[in-house]
Amino acid sequence: MLFLIESEVIKIIKEGYLYHIKEEFFIIANDNTLLKNHFDNTRPMYLALKNNEMLWLVPLSSKISKYQNIINQKIKKYGKCKSILIRKIGGKYQAVLLQNAFPIIEKYIDHIHMQKNIPTAAVNAVKKEIKNNLKELLILKSKGFDLFFTNIDYIEKIMKQELICKK
Repeated sequence: MLFLIESEVIKIIKEGYLYHIKEEFFIIANDNTLLKNHFDNTRPMYLALKNNEMLWLVPLSSKISKYQNIINQKIKKYGKCKSILIRKIGGKYQAVLLQNAFPIIEKYIDHIHMQKNIPTAAVNAVKKEIKNNLKELLILKSKGFDLFFTNIDYIEKIMKQELICKK
């Protein structure tokens, strides 16, 4: 959502909505495992979640069959898969890549994803499931089982330093 106040655009990031990221973030994060912007800055889309004081973005992919195969392999090996989900978001099925989630601060959000001039969001039940899975993955990481591809500790450190400098 964007609001115009005294000629200044202020972003209000809403949990469960889809966003796109500024290119600057990828330069600062310096992590090759992040799903980077396409040349037109329209993909990938990221689902925004809040976890404590940090904003988290979870990338989405339209490559359903690719990720369904990975999910099937994980279920066969471990009995479940919490790091990738296939869910309907914005009217179409998306691969929800929790394994590629990362922390971010609002200044690196470029714009909200729109479909037919309407902001795109996950329904509450899907948002809640994704958020619960993210919390589980973070708990597992704290216990030494890191299922994230991105270096979330490094990115979180950079984001927290920026928040401290901003205050």
